[in-house]
Amino acid sequence: MLQTVESVDLEKYAGKWYEIASYPQSFQKGCHCTSAEYTPTDKGYIIVENRCIKDSINGKESYIKGKAFVQKNSGNAKLKVQFFWPFKGAYWIIDLASDYSYAVVSHPNKKYLWILSRTPKMDEVIYQKILTNLKALNFDLDKIELTAQKEIIAE
Repeated sequence: MLQTVESVDLEKYAGKWYEIASYPQSFQKGCHCTSAEYTPTDKGYIIVENRCIKDSINGKESYIKGKAFVQKNSGNAKLKVQFFWPFKGAYWIIDLASDYSYAVVSHPNKKYLWILSRTPKMDEVIYQKILTNLKALNFDLDKIELTAQKEIIAE
């Protein structure tokens, strides 16, 4: 059974995250420069805004807005994300830096995986540590694809 982190401070988790790598998903086909922004509301849910550039790093921006709901008694580490009513998907935070500089998100079935960072480029040592942890959790590392980020390509 996949474990989440013990607890998440949603105020610290809020803000912009860059996708460093992921398991490719059909709903992200052709996406580059993918990012997500999380904004807690006083209504008890989190606004989720996902952006990417379609088909090339100079393509058109794609944007979708949804909501995330915290599962009770999960230490805020298990959420249900909804972009289209009535469908909700599991969003489990399975690894999180103590300073909230990176996060690893999956689904209990391990068919989804995102490695997120506060910056468009992640330190290679940290990335390799994350991969080592994922391998120990029996994630298929061959499925992981790096996400192109504009700031990296511009260097």
